[in-house]
Amino acid sequence: MVQPASALNDVRESIAKAAKIAKRDPADVELVAISKMHPAERIVPLIDAGQRVFGENRVQEAQAKWPALVEANPDIALHLVGQLQSNKADDAVALFDCIHSLDRVSLVKALARAMDRAGQQVPCFVQVNIGAENQKGGCAIADVPALLDQARSADLPVIGLMCVPPLGVEPAPFFALLAKIAGDNGIAGLSMGMSSDFETAVMLGATHVRVGSALFGERG
Repeated sequence: MVQPASALNDVRESIAKAAKIAKRDPADVELVAISKMHPAERIVPLIDAGQRVFGENRVQEAQAKWPALVEANPDIALHLVGQLQSNKADDAVALFDCIHSLDRVSLVKALARAMDRAGQQVPCFVQVNIGAENQKGGCAIADVPALLDQARSADLPVIGLMCVPPLGVEPAPFFALLAKIAGDNGIAGLSMGMSSDFETAVMLGATHVRVGSALFGERG
């Protein structure tokens, strides 16, 4: 069984080492602990160990377990890292502090309406289908500038780009490509890197790494 405090310390040390190699400040890298499919009793020890930013894949799952945890720990920030249906935009805006999966014009419109109704702005990352994989969500690389224009026109606070590289291949070229696309479009944030490759992502400019199994252990 993974010990949360020890695992958290190990991941933070790995982020710091990778940042040092890249001559970056480790404080510029946000660790998002991916708590999807883990119950509250598995999450509380990480909160007690000092982690404050968590990521969930589904609105419904987050609604079921996070309100009580946030009430007890008001400084927690909750990020949506999974695909978002347009009809869940209001729920997402109400619950999450950041959305990593903006990937189409219909969702731009739905989120803009939801944020207007809620009277609040929720920072977003545009998800890019960096490996052009049919089974994955994300905006096609060629469509990124147009989607960014749509989001900016709708006054959505887009703070970065997000990607999930193809499985089983070296992720570094995909991280480097995402960084180039971001730079070409005047975007600073990069949500990239998971448990198996977050050090590489940090060395290539990640501002947010999404780490699950290295913190919680494998779901069994």
